[in-house]
Amino acid sequence: MKDVPRGTCGGRSEAHSANDPAIALDELAHRVAGEFRRRFGRSPQWLAAAPGRVNLIGEHTDYNDGFVLPMAIERYVVMAASPAGEDGMGGDGKSVRLHSSAVHEPERFRVGDDDFRQLAPWARYVYGVMVGCREQGLDMPALDVLIDSTVPLGGGLSSSAALEVATATLLEAVTGQRLDPIAKARLCQKAEHQYAGVPCGIMDQFTSVLGQAGQLLLLDCRSTQIRMVPLTDPEVEVLIVNTNVKHELTGGEYAQRRSQCEAAARAMGVASLRDATLDTLRQYAATLEPVLHRRARHVIGENDRTTAAAECLARGQWAEVGRLMYASHASLRDDYEVSCEELDVLVELAQQHGSDGAVIGSRMTGGGFGGCTVSLVRKDHLDRLVASIASDYLRLTGIVPTMFTTRPAQGTQVLPQPVE
Repeated sequence: MKDVPRGTCGGRSEAHSANDPAIALDELAHRVAGEFRRRFGRSPQWLAAAPGRVNLIGEHTDYNDGFVLPMAIERYVVMAASPAGEDGMGGDGKSVRLHSSAVHEPERFRVGDDDFRQLAPWARYVYGVMVGCREQGLDMPALDVLIDSTVPLGGGLSSSAALEVATATLLEAVTGQRLDPIAKARLCQKAEHQYAGVPCGIMDQFTSVLGQAGQLLLLDCRSTQIRMVPLTDPEVEVLIVNTNVKHELTGGEYAQRRSQCEAAARAMGVASLRDATLDTLRQYAATLEPVLHRRARHVIGENDRTTAAAECLARGQWAEVGRLMYASHASLRDDYEVSCEELDVLVELAQQHGSDGAVIGSRMTGGGFGGCTVSLVRKDHLDRLVASIASDYLRLTGIVPTMFTTRPAQGTQVLPQPVE
């Protein structure tokens, strides 16, 4: 539901050509290791990767104890590290020197001892996870760390969660200790709350940790139970289109929506909107403030749409999956009011150019106010759709979109040393 602030740990923020092919993970690892050697004069001892995610349906439901249906994507944050050289140890032998391939503002800190507010915003995510890992007994040495990423920034594809999870996985490799996967996801979520100031739900970190190739995750955000939903039809592609309009959820809109949902739940006498139904909402329609009524209507309906979409995907009922995706976008636009003109244009173009069945469904994904759409498209129509949507979007908005396809990807992992 949120991303690392613009211009931070990696990815490319300028407009690109419409087709943005992925860099293979092993190629990215090789690139990171090479940059590490150039910067620090030696090879990294450990490498770890964590993917971004796209949410097929189930938006702004995670912090309402609801249901989401995300998948990990074939875009990654990769981190390389080795024990710090003598010049990088600091007085206590515990300093971390942190570099990003995307920014020219290296950071240095002592985990738990320095004021994180003095760090650049992108480095606070790493610092917060390192503090959490230390509290869990992962006692790391002084480190030199390099970060690179292919997860688009500000696009609603969870570059922040990928950075957090990659950090935790790297420290597991460094210390030789393993965290319980769910505990690792929660540790990363806590770091985002405390050190980045974003009161996010659990979806992003869970997906980056627990994603599986070829599978969507139907996640119950209250119980944290997961049911895998296969997305293996070779004729169906997941197309992600970046509006190249950037957003930062620390600006208050995310927290405001969460507060409104909590107020609506209190007014209806339920613990969270997960416990309300459309019948409940009708009972309180006359007393709820109009804006709270709209927010609640979105969340309640979105939970129903998400569980229904999972069932339809499992049965291959593509037409109904598409109807649910379009209904989700309309609700996010009208009731939750987190869409924007560029997102609406992309969904309308997908519906228009895919009216012959080329596009199964399309919707905005992520926190909103910019970012990406996600569409299910027929593979044999992909080239035509990419060209048509890109051309019309540029004509209507003056912006070049970024497009790429992805399959459901594997979650976080320690990487082998690339061959030099």
